[in-house]
Parts: sequence; C-alpha cells; structure tokens
Amino acid sequence: MAGILFVISAPSGTGKTTIAKAVQARMDGLEWSVSFTTRPPRQNELDGREYHFVESETFEQMVAAGDFLENAFVFGNRYGTGMRQTLDRLASGDDLLVEIDVQGAAQIRASEVEAVLVMILPPDFATLEGRLIGRDSETTEQQRGRLAMARVEAEAYDTFDYVVMNRDVESAVAEVASIVTAERRRVRRCRDEAEAVLESFPK
Repeated sequence: MAGILFVISAPSGTGKTTIAKAVQARMDGLEWSVSFTTRPPRQNELDGREYHFVESETFEQMVAAGDFLENAFVFGNRYGTGMRQTLDRLASGDDLLVEIDVQGAAQIRASEVEAVLVMILPPDFATLEGRLIGRDSETTEQQRGRLAMARVEAEAYDTFDYVVMNRDVESAVAEVASIVTAERRRVRRCRDEAEAVLESFPK
C-alpha cells in the first residue's frame, strides 16, 4: 500500500511549522518532507533539515525540468516540494508530512497525487498578528505583507479536507495527530489486515 501524503498549510504566523514538527515527532512512521527554498536560513535552521536552501538560478532550473510537485513565490522567495523525492517515498510506503503555504497546497490538490489537506487557522486576527510580530524573523514591511495576505489564505479553508484551530499548540497537535490516525484506518488502507483477521475465523 502506498504511503499517505499529509499537507499542512496556514496563514503565516499561525504556527503551522511548530504544529507540524510536533505531530511528526509524535506519530510513528510519519516522515518529514523537506522542501526547497531560495530564502536564506533563519537562525538555528540547517540545510537539509528545515529546507534545502538553493540559489534562485538552481530553483528556476528545477522548475523548468518539472522537478517540483508544487512550487510557489511567497513574499519574495521561492518554495517547492520535490516531485521525485515525494513520489519515491510514497511508493515505498512512507507516510509523508508536508508543511507548505496555501498556494502550494492548492497545486497539490489540483495534481494527480492523492493527499490529505489540513488547514490550521488562528482563533482570530489579533492572535495571528501577535504571533507573527512576536517571532521577530521578518522586517516590519514583510510582516505587513504577510498580515495583508492572511485573510486571502484563510479564505481557502473550504478547499481543504480538515480545519484545525490553533487556540493552543498542544490541542492543535492532538487534533492533527488524530487526523493522521483516522486516515490510516480507512477501510481501503486496512483491507489486507482485515482479510487476515477473517482468515483466522473457522469456515
């Protein structure tokens, strides 16, 4: 059985990275999908762990070669999920967790690759604004741009399979983890296991 692609998206500052990393650490057999980006690393980020950090020219060459499952231009930088890396790992049975922006999630939804899309929303705009400013990783101008886009991104919630409110991180992590568990127990993914149980019954 092929693996499941789980996609987590949210308006910037909602906490999707924190939630995604906590879910991945909690769930056995859920692997992290490392995206490519042209933006410089933030403090404590390592190449190949948070992202594959590449030059703009390299990224454009990859786009031209069809190397991305999805890619997007977000606030001055490019982001993309490797096509071959994703399909190979799903084919081998790995469940993958992809944490990407709303643009990228829309591209995956429009592709032929089956995925489970989870939208993380803040409880309200004021909370989102406070979190975005509090992380202090962008300039004031960049923060304003992200906040201006937040409503547009949030409005895409009804194109997703699930919506989780990040009122507090622990509750949001538990809800996303429950989604992973539920998707893994769908009948079509458990048919072989169920049939093995039936074989143990007397005829």
